[in-house]
Amino acid sequence: MANSKSTLHHAKPKIVVSDVDEKRLSGLASAVADRMPELADELLGELDRAKIVSQRTMPANVVQMGSAVEYAADDGQRRVTLVYPGEADIAQGKISILTPIGTALIGLTEGQSIEWTARDERRHRLTVLNVRNDAAAE
Repeated sequence: MANSKSTLHHAKPKIVVSDVDEKRLSGLASAVADRMPELADELLGELDRAKIVSQRTMPANVVQMGSAVEYAADDGQRRVTLVYPGEADIAQGKISILTPIGTALIGLTEGQSIEWTARDERRHRLTVLNVRNDAAAE
């Protein structure tokens, strides 16, 4: 039986995640599943639908851990860096992968848009404008 929920919203865009990020993020989601089940499930869902590629062949314009991302949303334009929870600092524009918007951003390519649900249950849409992966190329 088809999932009727998927017909309620726009189809999610195709995403690409490196094998390195996939392994670390799967472990992170499992580690926080008891405390943050909704976010862990959302992150695992994104990883499940992602095309996993070798870190070496990862396209430069794809959002990955450590990426500096500029995006446009319904509340304006923002520039953030996608980080692990321990590095998150809203004042410095560092957002955790374990936030609804962080999970929405992972794997997107410049020009792609996605709808996501904030913690207050409101739906939002964002479009990735620019991705820089200087820090991600470890």
